[in-house]
Amino acid sequence: MAHTAHHTLPFEARIKHGAKHILAHDRARAQKLMKGLHPHGPMAGLCMRDIFHHHHGGSSGAPPSEPPQPAPVPPAGDPQAANDSIDVTDAGVTYTMPVGVGNPPTQYTLLIDTGSSNTWVGADKEYKPTSTSHSTRNQVIVTYGSGSFTGTEYEDKVSLGGNLVIQKQSIGVASKATGFQGVDGILGIGPVGLTVGTVHNTRAVPTITDNLFQQKVIPTESIGISFNPTTANGSINGELTFGGTDLSHYSKDVNYVPITKTSPASHYWGIDQTISYGKDMPILKSRAGIVDTGTTLLMIASDAFKAYEKATGATMDNTTGLLTVTQEQFKKMQSLYFEIGSTAYELIPNAQIWPRALNDMLGGEADKIYLIVADMGSNSGSGLDFINGFGFLQRFYSVYDTTNNRVGLANTPSTMATTN
Repeated sequence: MAHTAHHTLPFEARIKHGAKHILAHDRARAQKLMKGLHPHGPMAGLCMRDIFHHHHGGSSGAPPSEPPQPAPVPPAGDPQAANDSIDVTDAGVTYTMPVGVGNPPTQYTLLIDTGSSNTWVGADKEYKPTSTSHSTRNQVIVTYGSGSFTGTEYEDKVSLGGNLVIQKQSIGVASKATGFQGVDGILGIGPVGLTVGTVHNTRAVPTITDNLFQQKVIPTESIGISFNPTTANGSINGELTFGGTDLSHYSKDVNYVPITKTSPASHYWGIDQTISYGKDMPILKSRAGIVDTGTTLLMIASDAFKAYEKATGATMDNTTGLLTVTQEQFKKMQSLYFEIGSTAYELIPNAQIWPRALNDMLGGEADKIYLIVADMGSNSGSGLDFINGFGFLQRFYSVYDTTNNRVGLANTPSTMATTN
């Protein structure tokens, strides 16, 4: 019988020293997200909904589209077999969680990533097979922005916290991993479609969330994420809720919108939104983009960025690559409004600036005011025209719902906080 309760687990989010490179990292991530799903790759012609219906038999209640034909999987060892995922180790903010694998479980420190969906171990701490370990002998290849993972697929018992236990979860065991110093691997919580073509002889690999739901550990295939805004150096506490939402972290209702139909945003946690500076100045009209914990800043298309720069009167800071405003300009700044579905989410001026107590982590000056709104490096119309990253998500509760093919957002006690 399915458990009726959701399960909330803490994770650690840490702002990296040397974060003056966050703009370059976020822009590289954005460009990889846009080009990762190339016309001839394993995801060609497929969207999250297609994969969802193929994998779950259309259980969401929505009418399935014509079943997609299995994508050809290139031979093992072919670089094209690797799905283009995104490097989370390069992010200005990274998130880790202890994950147990095997029986008795070995604890691995894994990076949490909403932009990729394979779970694997062995980058630092070596994988220890136990009585629950079974090798499928299938090769796994996943490429990231500045790193990669190659290994063998195993099925094993995976434990998240004390109560979330998954039997026979597909995991990758690294034979080679580059770019993952200090962590043991990745916990991929993106859409299942991002696993297509990553495992030889396999079309799509059930994710951690998929199996929690299929094995009736959680009542719905969704993840709620809560962040606490920070003004202090070091770790930031956050929480993942599997199988529901945690009412203690948001106010009123979660408002949901369907995954966008616009590619490539449709392959990720993609939504449509309009962004306005103040209530009467749209700077990005009804475009598709994504909600992504692995991006630190609020990234918007170049034309929208120029409109925002003009509206605020901000100037570019050559040291950090971010916009800066004077104290007088900051006092006159207006809120950004994100119209998502029928709801407008307000990002107050204080939420649009980097925490001033952490300016040193940017390589910036202590008395300057830096803005977190940044240029994606391409004009609108690309199919991925914004990324609502960590700077945005600190102020809102977010829900990633595979069962109903949708994303949810809600205000939190931090939405109107003036902590920065």
